[in-house]
Amino acid sequence: MSDMTNADNEVEPRLITETGLDQRLADIIEPVLVGMGFRLIRVRMLNQNGMTMQVMAERNDGTMTVQDCEEVSMAISPVLDVEDPIDKEYHLEVSSPGIDRPMVRKSDFVRWQGHLVKCETSIMIGNRKRFRGKIVEADADCFTLERDQIAYGEEPKVSIPFTALSDAKLILTDDLIRDALRADKLAKAQAANQNEADEQE
Repeated sequence: MSDMTNADNEVEPRLITETGLDQRLADIIEPVLVGMGFRLIRVRMLNQNGMTMQVMAERNDGTMTVQDCEEVSMAISPVLDVEDPIDKEYHLEVSSPGIDRPMVRKSDFVRWQGHLVKCETSIMIGNRKRFRGKIVEADADCFTLERDQIAYGEEPKVSIPFTALSDAKLILTDDLIRDALRADKLAKAQAANQNEADEQE
């Protein structure tokens, strides 16, 4: 699994973005998150518990702790109060993207190569808009899936341009859980080493 959790990810744009009110919320929240060293994954207004604003975020190294969620929540609440984009009462819920995460940046497809993903496109690609398979390759323009369910007459591999992507999400498997836990452990160890190095300077 190649790792793209480098400094360039801080400003890497999302491929899949919100519309309407969700987009306005993302425009308000994202600069605050970037300033704190986090990346916005997704914002959604949901009709649960009255109304809930669900914010998914993560650090640039892919981690997100409970303390990080609290920190993000405390930072974006006053900005949302000032901008006041929602005229009703709502609950703010900040979370990590989870293991079966939405895939919203090109680096997600590089980082999670070898894992199963399901995705939808905005245009027909080979008479389909929905795909499921293992990510076998990703470059600047597209990613290639090796389908796990092939219909008669279909090629086993399909290349999907990033510009055609409308939704994508990892599929939970034992391999994904193992690799996600390993990546999280590695990121936390690197952060701890960095903190020790900073303290010694």
